[in-house]
Amino acid sequence: MAKETQYTEENIRSLDWKEHIRMRPGMYIGKLGDGSSPDDGIYILLKEVLDNCIDEFVMGAGKTIDITIKDNVVSVRDYGRGIPLGKIVDVVSKMNTGGKYDSRAFKKSVGLNGVGTKAVNALSSMFSVASYRENQTTNAVFEFGNLIREDPVSSCSKRRGTKVVFEPDTRIFKNYIFRLEYVERMLKNYVYLNPGLTIDLNGEKYHSENGLKDLLEDQSTASDLLYPIIHLEGEDIEVAITHSRSQYSEEYHSFVNGQNTTHGGTHLAAFREALVKTIREHFGKNFEASDIRKSIISAISIKVMEPVFESQTKTKLGSTEMGGDMPSVRSYINDFLGTQLDNFLHKNTQTAEAVRLKILQAEKERKELSGIRKLAKERAKKASLHNKKLRDCRIHLGDLRKDRRLESTIFITEGDSASGSITKSRDVNTQAVFSLRGKPLNTYGMTKKIVYENEEFNLLQAALNIEDSMEDLRYNNIVIATDADVDGMHIRLLLITFFLQFFPELIKEGHLYILQTPLFRVRDKKQTFYCYSEQEKKEAVEKLKGKPEITRFKGLGEISPDEFKFFIGEDIRLDPIMLDKSTTTDDLLEFYMGKNTQDRQKFIINNLKVELDVAEEII
Repeated sequence: MAKETQYTEENIRSLDWKEHIRMRPGMYIGKLGDGSSPDDGIYILLKEVLDNCIDEFVMGAGKTIDITIKDNVVSVRDYGRGIPLGKIVDVVSKMNTGGKYDSRAFKKSVGLNGVGTKAVNALSSMFSVASYRENQTTNAVFEFGNLIREDPVSSCSKRRGTKVVFEPDTRIFKNYIFRLEYVERMLKNYVYLNPGLTIDLNGEKYHSENGLKDLLEDQSTASDLLYPIIHLEGEDIEVAITHSRSQYSEEYHSFVNGQNTTHGGTHLAAFREALVKTIREHFGKNFEASDIRKSIISAISIKVMEPVFESQTKTKLGSTEMGGDMPSVRSYINDFLGTQLDNFLHKNTQTAEAVRLKILQAEKERKELSGIRKLAKERAKKASLHNKKLRDCRIHLGDLRKDRRLESTIFITEGDSASGSITKSRDVNTQAVFSLRGKPLNTYGMTKKIVYENEEFNLLQAALNIEDSMEDLRYNNIVIATDADVDGMHIRLLLITFFLQFFPELIKEGHLYILQTPLFRVRDKKQTFYCYSEQEKKEAVEKLKGKPEITRFKGLGEISPDEFKFFIGEDIRLDPIMLDKSTTTDDLLEFYMGKNTQDRQKFIINNLKVELDVAEEII
């Protein structure tokens, strides 16, 4: 019989605010990550500080925010009213303390729970806050959430406002780097939602005068837009709508009180519903909802009294009410679109006709594909998707769905040995594996029909659950895991082509990655180093001295499951696939995957020369 464990007063422990945050950071900032994903914790820290600056702008205090990011140290300076000098320490270190509980001051604020800057403070190795107001200033400095210094109030001639400087703790955010592409996207969203605001990042300014219209124009090229963007504004709502000529699925950008709700929520569901209802009533036709929304690119922003989000990271709205004496979120959006969008289409008949023809085209394509789609689903069922091609994870079951959904990952790999190693090494709770059979097809220039006719792509689409919309995407991270040789690179390129051709939103929204795996293992009897480059190998050899054993990994299948677990665990290295805004998707695909051209030949020759020069230096 097992010995009974003692349970006394000594077992009861109370954590102070910073200990609780540091012990359970996921409760406050979602996943941790290393900066390779746009929803990694280091960006949430920046967002929490910025939200306070934005709230100041909304209240009419300060039109500029200055940000610098250098050597992983972040500085954010606004020119708002400044924190009351006597409360500067309390505001960043005492839970449930802040000015946003007073709805008179912050009627439609982003953050209402007083947690944001406390989390930043607790999760930073260095955190300082300074306030400037009424020609006076004070400053407080913290380390790991512990107050190190609080300066007395003194006279000051600087402009009013608040300055926060922090450095994320490397013990919590391991091997992290700030990718400025993700920061820029965040800042652009802030200025789209706050016309007139200017944000300066490391000397580069971001500004918008046309709100969500600017957002859609920035996301697409003019040649890809079927008709001029429909831009509608109300007291607490703004929408922008258009359709893409080339994109197949739906693309949405949704916001609540300036917060980018990347996982949607009640407002986005209401918008999608209201759009269909309004279009049907305008044309007097009972069009299929999927035909109306096919290829749509749109954005919606609403302002809600004291919004309720489904998590501290505020990525999904849970509120059903607008607040005060206003109607529900659903009714408000339905009424707005039912009136404003309908009026717009009546006044702009060319746009209305373009919308109608697009719907009819989608209807025709759907009917042409219906038989193929039916056969494809039957094939997927017969192929026993969940037993052969896909080794799923438990993230979609029970409580895991809510707590760890941001960690959900699917590895797309080729070959039995590689997929076998990953399958045995993975975290079965959050990581799934999809196995390719040989090289996938080059889909450049093909229609959506090929997705259903090709077994590999049909099963991959079913595994990701992205047939009609990105809203139901089953995995937050889609990771291409292939060998770092010529064949592996070719498979990567073919898969990226597939996603660019049919599901570019996956890349736009930062879901697609390349898995980095070590090229070398350097070890002696006591230590082992896994090296991802010649430089890392050189450094490892110097550390071990003597003549260590050096192994060159030629493929993923050569890495044993016992070793693989180190590369797909908390130290996983991912390279995000990002689109260069200066190049259109069509141009990109044509250059790399179209017919051979002199430009591409020159590109290959020039880059081959660079690789050879680097190799000579290493030798």
